[in-house]
Amino acid sequence: MPQSKKLQELLGIDLPFLVAPMFLVSNTAMVIAAMKRGGAGCIPALNYRKTSELKAAIKEMKAVKPSNGAFGINIIVNQSNLKYREQLKTCCDEGVDFIITSLGSPREVIVKARRAGIKVFCDVVNLDHALKAEKLGCDALIAVNNKAGGHRGAYPPEVLIKELVENTKLPVISAGGIGTKEDLDLVLSYGAAGASIGSPFIASEESTVSKEYKQACVDYGADDIVMTKKISGTPCTVINTPYVQKVGLDETWLEKKLHKYTFLKKWIKLLRYIKGTQDVVNSAQKVTYKNVWVAGPSIQYTSKIEPISKIIDRFVA
Repeated sequence: MPQSKKLQELLGIDLPFLVAPMFLVSNTAMVIAAMKRGGAGCIPALNYRKTSELKAAIKEMKAVKPSNGAFGINIIVNQSNLKYREQLKTCCDEGVDFIITSLGSPREVIVKARRAGIKVFCDVVNLDHALKAEKLGCDALIAVNNKAGGHRGAYPPEVLIKELVENTKLPVISAGGIGTKEDLDLVLSYGAAGASIGSPFIASEESTVSKEYKQACVDYGADDIVMTKKISGTPCTVINTPYVQKVGLDETWLEKKLHKYTFLKKWIKLLRYIKGTQDVVNSAQKVTYKNVWVAGPSIQYTSKIEPISKIIDRFVA
């Protein structure tokens, strides 16, 4: 069905894309830089260890938001996020422009955000997820395709976008695989209302991850992106560093064997998530021999570390 609104209309911005929320990478400086260009940006709530820090970040972005800019917070809504309800309350109390939900039912977020006048965009990877989110009343769908960085979907953008556009009434925002203006124009031609772009902004001056992580996004390309289950037990895209090559990409024979026992499966996944996430945290903040750098294939077009404004030029020139 025809999409009723474009991303620019939904958020009152000039650009047809937003700077995607990236675990440990996104920060207020990146979002503010995007807003100054008439765009939008989003930060994972989990980038803040304390709710007070999340509250301060929202206040900071709200204080400088221009009339043609917007900012949002990404919230993990399943049981792995013990701070989920605190984060949601903070967003509603302080006032954000939009919330992106991931990995769980968005029902509670949609109900409470609507009362606060906040739009809700839901990450989906297939039509089944999209129809459930639409029925719950979200404002737009983030179509996570098989070119996304981090936890990606299973379908290529042209397939996923067209299926969601044809079978829902919601605006579809494409996420994954956009490294150039040509890539952006292509997903828009499939019927997307806009895009969510992440990996090209890792190597930005405003990002506070290690310079080695940023340089890896410059030095490596699409062919160096591999899928691993070593972080959360769920396939995740990372740069194929020597450490990643050493530990392998799949679960060990013991982990596979233990997964056959239902009562152990969730605990094994939780332990893997804790261990894998800590590796990512360490790699983002400092250089160790255990470098695990999350990124998508769109780093192919990252040739140097630049300000957010210069990276945005790549998609609007």
